[in-house]
Amino acid sequence: MELFLGLITPLAAYLIITLLHIIIPAKRVKGYVKNEITGEVMKYRTNGKFVLCASILIWFLLGNFHIVPYVWLYDTRWQGLIGACVIGLVFTFYIVLKYPSTGKSFFADFWFGRVKDVQFKDGLIDAKLWFYLIGAVMLQLNVLSFAAYHIMNVENINYGFLLGCAMLTWFCFDYLIFEKIHLWTYDFIAERVGFKLGFGCLAFYPYFYSVALWFTAHLPNPGYPAWLTILFGALFLFGWVFTRGANMQKYSFKTAPDRKFLWIQPEVLSDGKRSLLANGYWGASRHINYLGEIIQAIAIALVCGYFGIWMVWLYPAYYIALMITRQADDDKVCRAKYGALWDQYAKKVKYKIIPFIY
Repeated sequence: MELFLGLITPLAAYLIITLLHIIIPAKRVKGYVKNEITGEVMKYRTNGKFVLCASILIWFLLGNFHIVPYVWLYDTRWQGLIGACVIGLVFTFYIVLKYPSTGKSFFADFWFGRVKDVQFKDGLIDAKLWFYLIGAVMLQLNVLSFAAYHIMNVENINYGFLLGCAMLTWFCFDYLIFEKIHLWTYDFIAERVGFKLGFGCLAFYPYFYSVALWFTAHLPNPGYPAWLTILFGALFLFGWVFTRGANMQKYSFKTAPDRKFLWIQPEVLSDGKRSLLANGYWGASRHINYLGEIIQAIAIALVCGYFGIWMVWLYPAYYIALMITRQADDDKVCRAKYGALWDQYAKKVKYKIIPFIY
């Protein structure tokens, strides 16, 4: 029975999260993308931070009243992962087969998707927004369960592990608090809805991002000095400054081009029709927000305190591979969109991700 219940746990959680997204009042926010049919700027219902808080409250109440143990998601993590993979595959087949081919191979359509923007019930649910909401909330619930298991079952508590849980909690809350900012990022602008995005958010995101916790939750304090744990925490915040700062500066420029960001007057490259931001974060490298996410992933791997367990390095290794390939894809999209203006920007801002290095 536990095997079956573990397998369907993601389905139950995703249904509850979806219901909360529907019933909790939401702001309709304009994004960057225009509807391919009407040409109008698309609107999105954003209530992610409230859905996250409501989901945490439900998790707490279920545990407090001994309905579902706090450690359930940890104890059934492998079954949950399998269940989430099945959900991701089923949804991908549904969303890909529903739309006509792009003219490319079925594998390409399956992997990347056939359409960019999918909304249901007049915008009640937007597929991309829903993907990231499900991923972030389920990741948070997994992290809470892992933290509960560690506190309840490990005598010599590893405060580095708990700080790692706090880092991922910060990550989830940060994403959903600034939910509308992400409507102006690569995923919403360029990605199509297929396996890469759908399976990625429904299975990979909520389970893989916490991989460092999977293999250290049962382990005691490794005995490293407190200052080292604090240093890893500072490293995480250092990465966050790059990621959040860069995305906020870009959002500020896109929505109010003449407005200063952190007292920095925008330096603009323009061809008369289009413009690019070329200073501040975006003058240091062309994708400095990617650097911040890589640094955060490294900090999470380090703070658990078990450097020799190779599995904890899977998360930062994934981010490095993802961001390098995404940077190349993003550059192609921008070169196609901006033409000579992008070449001018690339000449001015030479570094792709890491200032003075790459």
